[in-house]
Parts: sequence; C-alpha cells; structure tokens
Amino acid sequence: MAAQPLSRAPWVVPTWQRLSEALEGGRLGHGLLLAGAGELGQSDLAERLAARLLCEAPAEGLACGSCRGCRLRLAGTHPDLRRIGLLERDDGRLKTEIGVEQIRQLSHWFSLTPQFGRGLVALISPADLLNMAAANAVLKTLEEPAPDRYLLLVCSQLQRLPATVRSRCQKWILQPPAAEVSRQWLQGEGIAARDAAQALEWAAGQPVAALELARDGGLALFREVSEQLDALATGRIGPSELGRIWAGDQPEQRLRAAVAEVARRGWSGEGLTVAGDFTKLAAWSRQADRARALYAVPLRHEMLLVELLQGWRSLHRGRTA
Repeated sequence: MAAQPLSRAPWVVPTWQRLSEALEGGRLGHGLLLAGAGELGQSDLAERLAARLLCEAPAEGLACGSCRGCRLRLAGTHPDLRRIGLLERDDGRLKTEIGVEQIRQLSHWFSLTPQFGRGLVALISPADLLNMAAANAVLKTLEEPAPDRYLLLVCSQLQRLPATVRSRCQKWILQPPAAEVSRQWLQGEGIAARDAAQALEWAAGQPVAALELARDGGLALFREVSEQLDALATGRIGPSELGRIWAGDQPEQRLRAAVAEVARRGWSGEGLTVAGDFTKLAAWSRQADRARALYAVPLRHEMLLVELLQGWRSLHRGRTA
C-alpha cells in the first residue's frame, strides 16, 4: 500500500514531529516499533524515518530527495537499507509469515560496515507476521544493539507481536483520528461525502483503508454484497445460487466485504434484535474469514461458499420478513 503524504494525514504529523525531535536530540532508539490499529500511517512514518536516517543533506527535518543516498533509496538500490517482508511462494502468492532465515540474514547484514557511513537501516513489515522463531531472532538483534543500526518494525496488530519484542522497542503508536477528522480528510482527497461515510463504516473507521476502498472501486462491490446478504436472509436468493455468483466473480474480495459488512452491522446495531445476535454474527464472520484463508488451498470453493451462505440464511430465519 502506498504511504499517504504526512501533509495530507493530519493525525500523523504530531508523531512525526516527536520522532524528528528524538532523532535530533540523540534519543532515537535502536529498535523502533511503529504501530497502529490497521494502517493509520505507520508505514509512511517508517519510510520517511528511513529516508531521513539515510539522507546526506536533510532539510527542515526531512530527507532532501536529491542527494546520492536519496536517489539510491528511491531507486530501491541503497546498500545500507534492507526491507524484510512476506516472500512469494512458488505459486506466486505471498507466504503467510516472515521466517527465521530472513531474520538470520538480516542479523548478518547488521554486522557489516555501512557503505555510506550513515548507518544501517532495516524495515520489517508487517512485523506482526513474524513466526515465533523469527521473532526470537529479532529479539536477539534488539538485545545486542550496535551504534548507527536502526531496526524499524511496522505492524497493525500489535498484540500479535511477542511481549518480549515489544518491551525491547521504543514505541510509536498512532491512534485513530476522530470520525469527523477522517471524513474531512477523505473529502479533501476527493471522496464524496456519502462515499466517505460509507467507506469509513466498512473500513472500521480506518481512514487510509477507507481511502483505498473508495478509490479502488470497492464501494460498489461492498454495496452489492450487502444487498446480496439481505436478499439471502429474506429468501429472495438461495445459498446455492449466490454461492455460484460469488465463486465466479471475485470470491475472496466478496468474503472480505462480507466480513466488513458483519462488523458494520454489529457496530451500528443494524438488524440486531437481541444481544445474542452480535455473538452469532461474530461467529459467522470468523467462519467467513477462515473461508477466505482457505482460498489459498485447492478445494471445491463453491461448496465452501454455499455452506457459509446457508449459515447466514439460518442465522436470519425467524427474525426477517
């Protein structure tokens, strides 16, 4: 995901200012944890901090963008910058976790001398997908800090990162902006007011995710899925027919939309008649999430969808017209 410019994400600016002050004051840690619930701009913060650390002629606290270091970084060839993320599998899909061998190679790289003399910067994202062995290897690196070595860990699910790793990092946690701030920001990005409000609901109040949804044509799909779930609940379409439709047209995206729709209904109370409804919706949402994960496995996916949609219809029987 492309990072949003700080100037257009006002809730990120105070954290960036504190980061800059820590750097200028010599208080920046060796291991830095940049996190937020979902994507709130922590990826942008990490990239900008890496740029600032490697820039040879920073101006007003920012990377200049034109020195040798900046040019190499922008070209993806800076020898003192290393990015660690999910690797591709043989089938072209991304792996589901960051492995220990990646971190072992990083630890060796950290022992080398910086080629440009400004230090070594490594960025791990998403750090919350480190497997246990990889997290333990990261912990060893954090416990043996060296001068001018910076390890930036970016994550959106902080609780998934082991407490031992979290405790060794200097934490920079972004908080979600107020709903009105998010709406105004989205409208400033060219999103219509109605679309901005709907996108925020489906994105659980996350403005960056809402912007991606509104810009990528996702709103039309989400609205269609919402209408289809209503039609299924009221018997205007059957699970088998809807399963065939979903299986033949963006099934993983439709499952993602279904999970977001359940969260939206639970948050707003829409369609809920008793307290137990939310628990049932949450259970169905977890089932949909598991189904989405199973799309990486060779299965009869249409049958998987039909079973899921039968569960949705059963959930609503007896309380819909």
